[in-house]
This record gives sequence, C-alpha cells and structure tokens, in this order.
Amino acid sequence: MAEKVAIILAAGVSSRMNTKLPKVLHEVCGRPMLAYVIDACRSAGVEKMYIIVGYGKEQVIERFGDDKNIVWVEQKERKGTGHAVLCCKEYLENFDGDTLILCGDMPLIRSEIVKTLIEKHGQESAAATLATAILDNPKGYGRIIRDGYGNIQGIVEDGDCNPQQKTIKEVNPSYYCFKNKTLFEALSKITPNNVKNEYYLTDALHLIIAAGHKVVAVTAVAAEDAIGVNNRQQLSEAGKIMQRRVQDRLMKAGVTIVDPPNTWIDARAEIGQDTVIEPFTYIHGQIKIGSNCRVGPFAYLREGAILKDDVVLGVFTEVKNSTLGDGVRARHHSFIGDAVIGKNVNIGAGAITANYDGKTIHKSQIGDDVYIGPGTILVAPIDVPSGYNLKAGSVVNAGDIKKS
Repeated sequence: MAEKVAIILAAGVSSRMNTKLPKVLHEVCGRPMLAYVIDACRSAGVEKMYIIVGYGKEQVIERFGDDKNIVWVEQKERKGTGHAVLCCKEYLENFDGDTLILCGDMPLIRSEIVKTLIEKHGQESAAATLATAILDNPKGYGRIIRDGYGNIQGIVEDGDCNPQQKTIKEVNPSYYCFKNKTLFEALSKITPNNVKNEYYLTDALHLIIAAGHKVVAVTAVAAEDAIGVNNRQQLSEAGKIMQRRVQDRLMKAGVTIVDPPNTWIDARAEIGQDTVIEPFTYIHGQIKIGSNCRVGPFAYLREGAILKDDVVLGVFTEVKNSTLGDGVRARHHSFIGDAVIGKNVNIGAGAITANYDGKTIHKSQIGDDVYIGPGTILVAPIDVPSGYNLKAGSVVNAGDIKKS
C-alpha cells in the first residue's frame, strides 16, 4: 500500500463562533476539537500530519507542540481550502503517496470511517476518493452529483444548487483521500473564480474529474459524523453527541451510569468495572476511577483525581489532584484537594483539606485506617499517620498531630 500522510485544515478565524480562541481549540468533552481529528488519523494508521495553522497559531502549536509527528504549516493569508493545501507544497510536492485531507473542526470524526476511506481509495486505485454522508436536511452542504451509473461527476455547493440539485441528500462532509501528485498538479491549475476570490479544494477535484482520472465517492459517513463546528450551537450539539459516545463506551466496559442525560464525563476519564456513577456527577479531566466504586450523586471530580477500588464518594463531595486509596469513604459535602489518602479512611461529613493559604497550594498526607470526624479541617501541609482519629469539628495543623 502507498505511504500516507494527512493534511488537517486548522487555520480558520471562525467569526461565527464570536471567539478569541482558535476554533480548533474549543473543547468537546474536555478535549480540543483538533485532538479528535489527530487521533482518528493515528488510529487509522496515518502518523505524519501536516496541520495548517493561521489565526492563533501560537496557541494551537503550544497545545500540541510535543507531538513529533506533526509538521506545522502556516497559511498567512486565508484564501480558501485549496490555498491552504497549497501551503504544504514545499513539503509534499514530490511525495509519491496518498494524502488525506480533513478539517480540524470536525471532532465527531471516527477512525473507522478514515480507515474505510483509505481502503476504498486503495481498492479502486482512485486518483481521489471522498467519504460522503446522507442527510435528511442537507442545507449548507455541497451536494454530490452522480451520473446514471453512480459515478461521481462533481460537487455543487449549496448556494449554487438549482432546485433539482437542492433535493439531493448525499453531501460532502470534507473527508478526502488523494494521490498526492495528482492533487498538487490540479491545485496548481485552479483559479479563484468566485466572489470571495478564494481557491477551493473542490475546484481541484473537478479538474481531476475533467482530466479523466478515477474519482470515487463512498457513502460511509454517519449523519452525526458529518457535523462540523461553525458556531456555539453546533459546538454544544457536538458535545452532546460525544458525551453519549463516552458514556456508551464506559457502559460497554462494565460501568453503571444511572442517569446518562444528567451525568457529564470527560472523554479522557478511565473508570473501572462495576463502578456506579450516580446522577448529577461531573467528572472533568484525566480522572482515574477503579473498580466497584460508587460516585455521586452531585459529586465533582477535577483534574488529577485518582480513586482506587471500592471508594465511595458521595453527595456534594469534590476531589481535586488527589489519590484516594482502596475503601475510602467520603459520603457527604467534603472537599479533598492535593492529598494522598491511604486505605480504608473515613472522611466525615463536611471535612475538608485546607490546601491553599492564599499564596501556595500545600499537600496533605493521610495514612491508612484514619478516622476524620465530621466538620474537620485539615490545614495543609499536614501528615496524618495511619490509625489516627480526628474528632468532629477539629481544626488540625501539622503541629497538632501527636505521633506515637
């Protein structure tokens, strides 16, 4: 099979988002939209990626700068999708393989669709292959035009469709795979013959068809996978769909989510078998929860929270950047921040770790089999030895701990 690279378009300003943040950095279930596209490429076997950046490029590069398989390509002037791809010419002009082209604002992309696109492209020995979608409401999307034999004849943008073409439900959600040299030959010939004076990738596709090269369109994209994010409403819609996927994955792995619509779980969270997530629980960040735990209702887990096995975290309890050992119980209205807690510790109602003194965040260390009474305040930094008993309502500083 031919070597493959991917070009990901991520240079847009997105005026409709009304944002100062680069659009592709807006998060869906805790992760930037661009991260999902990168993952889909990698899972489909495409390692080398050329990401086109423009507006807010420093922020995008900083977020993903540790990835050594990404080449950052700046589009200094936004002159359309065709122009964006042309910005990669110095890197790819002589590349004799296949090039995927995807959009960085499509977080609902799935690796299996990318794999299907690649496989179809190879099987057909096509110059270009599109993965298309069938939408009940195709408004806003370019329509796929086929002849009577099902061969693709081109793409007509929504605004240019005649009444008959507007009834076509097969659309172009911008999943492309090209023979690279054919792609750049076509791009060198396109002209900006439109109102915006922009160079469109679809114009290159039309030139490839007109030159008699084989172009294939495979209907492989589910309707929800075709959703791109151009405004806050679409961002919210994508988040809801992704949240269903996150929860479905966890439930298939043996996690009980009592009330999925009233639960929010970060896409990066790891949750063990037979753990129960109660309603109105919010789990945000790279959270790890073991097996046979019970979390919620109304629990809040933040970045860095690790719950070992058989932990019970109850109503209005918050955990941040802390590790709770096996068998810990924190059932009511507690805050646990920047702490390492041993096994079988009981944390009474309203007990908290006072981890911030106004200038510095301090850590708490709590041993095994400790009893922390209701309303106790542990003033960090503090080290509570195993087996210790702290009375209800205590305000405990490091100097108050008597070690035997």
